[in-house]
Amino acid sequence: MVGPFELREVVAGPVEAPVLRSVSVELPCRGITALAGPSGAGKSTLLRLLNRLDDPVDGTVVWDGTDLRTWEPVQLRRRVGMVFQRAPVFEGTVLDNLRVAVPGLTTGAATAALDRVGLDADLCDRVAAGLSGGEAQRMCFARAMLTEPAVLLADEPTSSLDGASRRTLESLALDLAAGGTPMLWVSHDVDQLRRLADHVVVLVDGDVAATGSLVELDVHPDPLVRELVGAS
Repeated sequence: MVGPFELREVVAGPVEAPVLRSVSVELPCRGITALAGPSGAGKSTLLRLLNRLDDPVDGTVVWDGTDLRTWEPVQLRRRVGMVFQRAPVFEGTVLDNLRVAVPGLTTGAATAALDRVGLDADLCDRVAAGLSGGEAQRMCFARAMLTEPAVLLADEPTSSLDGASRRTLESLALDLAAGGTPMLWVSHDVDQLRRLADHVVVLVDGDVAATGSLVELDVHPDPLVRELVGAS
């Protein structure tokens, strides 16, 4: 178990027009925490701060009690992995792509990693560019997990996938979280949020509008919050 992320008076985004404006919030590192909100609310901006793909203009981001600025970014990203909306696929085979995370990875370890995300072992020798969207995204989950991250960030990883591939990745996310790898997951899909989230942070106009479980947010006094979490 690791401690939460904490944003303390964080300002982030372009200096002339910050996306996040003096945000203070705690993000638990257990189960699946969903970041919800309308487009442009700052969800992806916030997520990118958590493994130093971006740094705040002002304020502090802390993880497990330590200021992230004390971490060397490459080392941090091996502990705080990330899967993106569009799966980054490199030249070469699937095995070559997995070796981006772990140079010298054996074929046996690679096939075990693929099996963990529901992909066949014979994909190791396939040219990665020929994978379907769902296969490529699962390969990226496998690559991220090879560094044995303490936390996994996911920035709308299913938004470009069909329904079957989306549900496969949702099942994978639930399995990873149940197995002890907490996730922070950005989604515009309210139905998906309700299937996955143990905890929700709602962002509106660059600030935190609400946090809590779905049970709590379903009765939130702000109707926009209730709409954003799909309260019935």
